[in-house]
Amino acid sequence: MAPTQTASKNHEELFPGQPPALAVTDPELVEIFNNFAFDETLRYGNLDTGTRVMVQLASLIACQALGEYRTMLTAALTVGVTPVQVKEVLYQAVPYVGMAKVSDFLHTSNEVLTEHGVQLPLQGQSGTTPADRAEKGLAVQKLIAGTAKVDAMRAAAADDEMHFQDYLAGNCFGDYLTRGGIDVPTRELLTLSMLVSLGGCEPQVKGHIQGNLNVGNDRARMLEVLTSLLPYIGYPRTLNALRMLNEAAPASHTE
Repeated sequence: MAPTQTASKNHEELFPGQPPALAVTDPELVEIFNNFAFDETLRYGNLDTGTRVMVQLASLIACQALGEYRTMLTAALTVGVTPVQVKEVLYQAVPYVGMAKVSDFLHTSNEVLTEHGVQLPLQGQSGTTPADRAEKGLAVQKLIAGTAKVDAMRAAAADDEMHFQDYLAGNCFGDYLTRGGIDVPTRELLTLSMLVSLGGCEPQVKGHIQGNLNVGNDRARMLEVLTSLLPYIGYPRTLNALRMLNEAAPASHTE
């Protein structure tokens, strides 16, 4: 099996002048993978290259795939993903993946950005202050999850657990989801990509499928994202996410 012309073209777009790293030692695997990741799966849907690469970066952080992340980060910068967008993908990973797992990716990203002549730190993107983070965070939480669901979660929380609800509003949504650089619908695609890639987060995956619907990302858009993640996260996690999508946003069948 040889690389298809389309696979070679799409690979060249991301990695100009760079043959696949494993092409010499594992040519058959490279041909199989590249034909799938850079041709077959790209025929599905119309996800733009920038969004596709950003959701893949988010997924690779959740997968703890640091080497592949570094490679894809260089590709992201090549196709026009901005340094601010790169940083915002990383920052949004902190509340969903955890700083312990994001730290190495931050350091690697700083190295790559510096190698590309980017001066750090970048211009700040914070959208809140200590005085309004809880209020603004609660508002965006309700936008994404729905007012009724958020009110019900807060009402059902035991007294000794209420601080977690406050953290969700002020920290997860207030500190991160209100930031600039990436709009809320794209941020929800990033969140979904991270949760799918983490595994074991099916309730949260289902919740953020609804969140995506609430901010305008329809079933077709989410299917495009899952398709773009499949080569990197494998079938089990992809099919688990597809099951959650079918439960939350079933396909319409026409006679």
